Amino acid sequence: MSVVNRESLMPGGNAVGVRLNTRGVLVVAVTNILGIDGKKYSPAKDAGIKIGDSILEIDDITVKDAEHVVKLLNEIQDREIKVVVERNKKKFETKIMPIKSMQDNYYRFGIWVRDKTAGIGTLTFYNNDDKVFGALGHGITDTDTGNLLNVEQGKIMSAKIANIEQGKRGTPGEIKGIFYETENVMGKITKNSSFGIYGILNDKFIKSNRIQPMPIAFKEEVKTGKAHILTTVDNNQVKKFEIEIVKLQPQKYSAQKSMTIKITDKKLLQKTGGIVQGMSGSPIIQGNNIVGAITHVFINDPTKGYGIYVEWMLEQIESDHEPDGKYVDSING
Repeated sequence: MSVVNRESLMPGGNAVGVRLNTRGVLVVAVTNILGIDGKKYSPAKDAGIKIGDSILEIDDITVKDAEHVVKLLNEIQDREIKVVVERNKKKFETKIMPIKSMQDNYYRFGIWVRDKTAGIGTLTFYNNDDKVFGALGHGITDTDTGNLLNVEQGKIMSAKIANIEQGKRGTPGEIKGIFYETENVMGKITKNSSFGIYGILNDKFIKSNRIQPMPIAFKEEVKTGKAHILTTVDNNQVKKFEIEIVKLQPQKYSAQKSMTIKITDKKLLQKTGGIVQGMSGSPIIQGNNIVGAITHVFINDPTKGYGIYVEWMLEQIESDHEPDGKYVDSING
């Protein structure tokens, strides 16, 4: 059941750059190592490490990033070490014997890892009082494993639209944007879930963004028919574009794909071909209420896509429980 109270929020539509750093490092491949004796070894595989695991600690030291892993292994060198791993939100310990590689004389586990990701998305809403924001409407997954990223910290930044690749049947389009990590920072990400990313905006952005608050609509109040979205596709300005809500899912509990929508605005269709990657999070407005956000595009028909009820996004902020913990489909969607 919903725990969301009716409230008024500031609608988004702003293009944002998203940068996330993982908690520990994410294993994206498990490989063999050619040792200095000419033999092949698989230390990570032998220790039970799998693709999608997160390595959090090495010998009781918290892992910061990929370079930190290499540093720790080569300080410890040739002895068995204790490793704390997280898999499916559960932690366990295992022991691994690093192998000195013939290729570069470094001690290695036999894994490829990732420690960060970045991309373009869209701000959905924010609360002018507590500065909490929601964006994307879906989680951020690793491109190789498909797993929700185990996120330590992140930030969103104002993004400048550089180019748009139009969507075509069978080939999703994409917004190409530019953002600088040290400039135009809008806020920090504090939570990442299957229903979007959430965090706190800074005062500078809120004061510069002079818009009027808009009430939310509960899922039972959303109707099929005319609506519009707010999104940014040119001149870095948030604009309104007409859509139609084609179908609604009678969801009792939070879930993806709450509604099917169709882009009907001729200007947007001419500019983008429909929904493109980077528009995820664009707020859906009906009857002067925020009802949801765009989350996905239909590959075979870019004029159509899915949206999520705003109620499900707000549950991620207002509920006492955290079904996805600190976890966050690709940024683009």
